[in-house]
Amino acid sequence: MDRNTVIGLLLITAIIIGFTIYNRPSQEQIAEQQRLRDSIALAETQRAEVLNKAEIENDTFSGEVAQIEHGNNISNFFSAGSTQVSDNSDSLNTIANPSQAEELIVLENDKVRLVLNTKGGSIQSAQLKEYLHYLGDSLFLFENKEEARFNLELFNRNSVRLSTEDEYFTPIKSANDNSVIMRLQQSADQYIDFVYTLPEDEYMMDFDIRVVGMRSGLHPESLTNFRLNWEQKIRQQEKGRAFENRYSRIHYKYDKQDVNKLSESKTDKKELSDPVKWIAFKDQYFSLIIIGEKPFNNTLLSSELLPDAEYIKDYKAEVWSPVEVSPDGDLISAGFKYYFGPVHYNTLKAYDGGVSSSSDKLELEEIVHLGYKWLSWVNKWFVIPMFNFFLTLDWSMGLIILILTLIVKIIISPLTYKSYMSSAKMRVLRPQIQDIEKKFPGKEQDMMMKRQQATMELYNKAGVSPMSGCLPMVIQMPVLLALFFFFPSAIELRQQSFLWADDLSTYDSIISWTGNIPLITKYIGNHISIFCLLMTVTNVIYARYNMAAMDTGQQTMPGMKSMPIFMSVFMFFFLNSYPSGLTYYYFLSTLITIIITTIMKKVIDEERILAQLEANKKKPKKKKSGFMARLEEAQKLQEKQAREQAKKNAKR
Repeated sequence: MDRNTVIGLLLITAIIIGFTIYNRPSQEQIAEQQRLRDSIALAETQRAEVLNKAEIENDTFSGEVAQIEHGNNISNFFSAGSTQVSDNSDSLNTIANPSQAEELIVLENDKVRLVLNTKGGSIQSAQLKEYLHYLGDSLFLFENKEEARFNLELFNRNSVRLSTEDEYFTPIKSANDNSVIMRLQQSADQYIDFVYTLPEDEYMMDFDIRVVGMRSGLHPESLTNFRLNWEQKIRQQEKGRAFENRYSRIHYKYDKQDVNKLSESKTDKKELSDPVKWIAFKDQYFSLIIIGEKPFNNTLLSSELLPDAEYIKDYKAEVWSPVEVSPDGDLISAGFKYYFGPVHYNTLKAYDGGVSSSSDKLELEEIVHLGYKWLSWVNKWFVIPMFNFFLTLDWSMGLIILILTLIVKIIISPLTYKSYMSSAKMRVLRPQIQDIEKKFPGKEQDMMMKRQQATMELYNKAGVSPMSGCLPMVIQMPVLLALFFFFPSAIELRQQSFLWADDLSTYDSIISWTGNIPLITKYIGNHISIFCLLMTVTNVIYARYNMAAMDTGQQTMPGMKSMPIFMSVFMFFFLNSYPSGLTYYYFLSTLITIIITTIMKKVIDEERILAQLEANKKKPKKKKSGFMARLEEAQKLQEKQAREQAKKNAKR
C-alpha cells in the first residue's frame, strides 16, 4: 500500500473510533438503564413467588380463586396508596365495575371511527372512513384485540404489578361525544383514567393517562416513567403484497434528531437508548403514529415478517414514558397523541405548522418514502407542489401524469438538446474516425493506443468533447430518480383508474394466471402489466434508434451495443410489479423522447455542423481543457509502459 492509502485507512479508523466514543451512552445513562432492568426483574420475581404460593394453596379451587384474584389484584395494587387501614379488600372495591363485562364505545368524526373496549380501556378498532380496502371493503388499520394491543404496566411500592389490558374499565362519555374517559376505579379517590379526545375533521387524537391517589403508593420507577406496550399486526391493504411489504416499516424519530427506520425486508429488532419522540407503525399508504408529550426512554422496537395471507408484518414497541407529577395534588400523568391516517406528505407536514425551530419539528412527513436525502428535495420542492396544483383542477389522474411528464421533458429539454448535439458532432466525424482506424489497424496494444491518441487529437482540434454528451444525462438523473420514488409513495394514485388500469398505485393485471409457471412466476409474478410491457417496447425502440444515431465509428467492447436492449428487457422483469402509474410515466417519457429526438434529427443540419467543425480545425490551437490534458497524459504514460513491457518481453 502507498502512503496515501495508509493515511486514508488511519483516518477512517480514527473517525469510526471517535464516532463510537461520541455515541456511547454515558455512565449515568448506563446506570439508569440497569436500574430500570433490575427493578422490573425484582417485581417479576416477587410476583411469580406470590402467584406460585397462591396456586399451591388453592389448587383445588382454581376456578373460584381466579375470579377472586382478579378483583383482589386491583385492591392489592391500590391498597399501597390508600389511607384506609383495613384488612377487608372488599371495602376498597366498592366502585369498581362489578360486572366485568366487555362493552364497546364508539368515538368518531368525519375521518376516523375508533372503537374502544372496556376490557383494557384501549382502542380495539380503527377505521379510516375516506378510504377503502383494495377489495372494496371498509379500510381498518386493525379491527380486534388479536390485531392490536395496548398495555400500561404499573408497579406499587410492594412490587404488585397492574396490567391494564387485563382489567375492566368504566366508560365516561363527554357531553359533545368527542371525548371518552376509560376509568379503572378503586374508590372515589383512587383511579386510573385513559382520556381519549378526537377533534372534528382530524386524524390526530389526544390521549392522556392519569393516575390519581397513588402518589405515595407507586413504586419509584412508576413515579418517574410509565411502562407502555403497543403491538399491531399490519394488514395487507393493497393488491401487490410483495410491493406493499417493501414499503411497510417502523419509523422512529430521535428527540431533536433525524428520522430512522427498521428494516423492511427482514425481521428486525432495535433497542434504543437515546430519547425517542415518536414511533410510526407504517404500511405502504397508512400509518399509526404514537407521539409522546415527553420523549420515550429505553425504547425497544421489533418488526416481524408474517407469512399469513391476511397480514404482512407484526410491529411491537415497548417504551418507558416520563410522567408529570402534580406538585400540589395526587396526580401522575403522561400525555400522548395518536395519528390514524394516510401517509400523505402535506397532511403530515401540516402538523409542524407554526413551529419555527427545526429541532422542535415532528417531521412526520419523513415517513413518506421520497428517495434518498440528496434526492428527496426534488420531490419536496418541485414534483409534489406541481402535482398538487394539477389535483386542484379535477383532471383525471392519467391526464395529470401526462402533463407532469411533458413539463419535466420541457424543463430538461436544453440538456436533451445539448446531448443530441454532442452525439451529432461525433457522428459527422465518423468518416475521419474510420480513416484513423484504417491508419492504425490491429488489436495490438500499441496500435490501439495510437488510434485512441489520434482520435482524441481529432476531437480536440474540432472542438468536440466526448464527455459533453454524458454530462447532461448525469444532470437530469436526479429528476428521473426522484419520480421513481414519488409514484409508489403517492397515495393520490390509490384506486384511481385510467384506461384498463383500475388502480394506478399498483400493477395493472389485464393478463394474469393462477398456479406456478417455472422461471416466469418467480421473476415477474402471476401477471403481465400492459403499461410495463408498453414501456419495455418503447425502450427497446429508443435503444435501437439511439444506438444508430450515436454510432461514432469507434470500436467498442463486444456486447456493448446490445447492452441497452438487454437493460430494457431487464427493466420489464424489475418493474412488472411496480405501480402502473410509474410504468405509465416511463412509457410516456420514453415515447416523448423518441418524438423529440426525431424532430431534432429533422431540424438540425448535420452538414452545417461538419462545416463548423472543419472551421474549428483551422483556428489557432487552443489550450487543451484540463480533462483532455489529463487524458492525453494518461495515454502517453500508458503508451510508455506498454513499450517498456514489450522490451522486457523481447529479452525473455
